[in-house]
Amino acid sequence: MVKRSKEDAEKTRERILAEAKTLFEKQGYAATSIVQICEACGITKGGLFHYFSSKKELFTEIWTDLQKEMDTASRNAAIAARSKTDPYAAFLAGIKTYLDWASRPDYQRIVLTDGPAVLSMSGWYEADDELGRDNTMAGMQYLAKHGKIDPELVMPLAVLFHNALNGAGFAISRNSGDVTPETAMHAFEVMLKSMGTR
Repeated sequence: MVKRSKEDAEKTRERILAEAKTLFEKQGYAATSIVQICEACGITKGGLFHYFSSKKELFTEIWTDLQKEMDTASRNAAIAARSKTDPYAAFLAGIKTYLDWASRPDYQRIVLTDGPAVLSMSGWYEADDELGRDNTMAGMQYLAKHGKIDPELVMPLAVLFHNALNGAGFAISRNSGDVTPETAMHAFEVMLKSMGTR
């Protein structure tokens, strides 16, 4: 019997993640079965369970990967937009990137629609906070350093803004038309620039 190499095992694992992500995006978590994922990957249930103990564990890893990708994209956008003349530019670039992601079908379906149902709302917020609040905190600290907000308000403003971003993402994902990436972006810019110092 030929032993599978670590490289083969990693390729199989990545294929499972990719195929499951496609199915979760197209059909949703509830409508996607382990059998469908196995068929898409060309493996047995035993093969899938060698890498993931359950459908929920598989979904959670995909959810986390998407969140990390979005977080990295937002941070990179903020770094690229830093300006010596406009202290708000970096923070606003990060916000715009998040709002763009909130419009993506994969992010909407997996992170914003199915995520709260699968992880529970409290589990969703706990995981999201752990993954993403550092970026919001860094943005507030930068504004405080440049005299745009009271340093004592960095933490509460980071919490409020982080949760406001999540709220905007959920609203955009519902496609109600009342909140769009453009209107949300304008609202965040108005809020950010009107905070001031005491």
